[in-house]
Amino acid sequence: MSEFDNIRNKSVQDMYAEEAKHRWGDTDAYKEFERKTADCSEEKRNDVNSGMNAIIAEFADAFKNGLSPESETSQSLVKKLQTYITDNYYTCTDDILNGLGQMYVADDRFRTNIDKNLNGTAKYMSEAINLYCKL
Repeated sequence: MSEFDNIRNKSVQDMYAEEAKHRWGDTDAYKEFERKTADCSEEKRNDVNSGMNAIIAEFADAFKNGLSPESETSQSLVKKLQTYITDNYYTCTDDILNGLGQMYVADDRFRTNIDKNLNGTAKYMSEAINLYCKL
C-alpha cells in the first residue's frame, strides 16, 4: 500500500488523533489521555463523544435562548465541560480549558463542528470559557 493509500484510508478521527499526538504527545495531559482511553471499547468512545456533543448542544441552547456567556447557566456549563473532559480524557486545568476555548474559534474544524448545533455556538462557548478562566 502506498503512502497516498494510507492517507486516503485514514478517517478524519485518525488524522486528528495523529495531529494531537504530534502537537501534545509529550505533555502530561496527553499521556493521561492515552492511559484513560487505552482500553476503551468503540461503544465507550461513542458514549463519551455523545456526552461531549450533549454538552455542546446545551451551550447552543443557552446561546439560542439569549443567555450571556457570563450568565450563571453558561458558567455552570463551562464547569460541566471541564469536569467532563477531566473525567473522560485528561485533567483539564483552567489553562488547558482556556486554550481549548481559543481553539474552538481559531481552528475552523472545531468551529465548524461546534457550530453544527447553531451558528455562533463556538464563539459563545469560547467567550464563556474565557470569562470562567479569568475568575
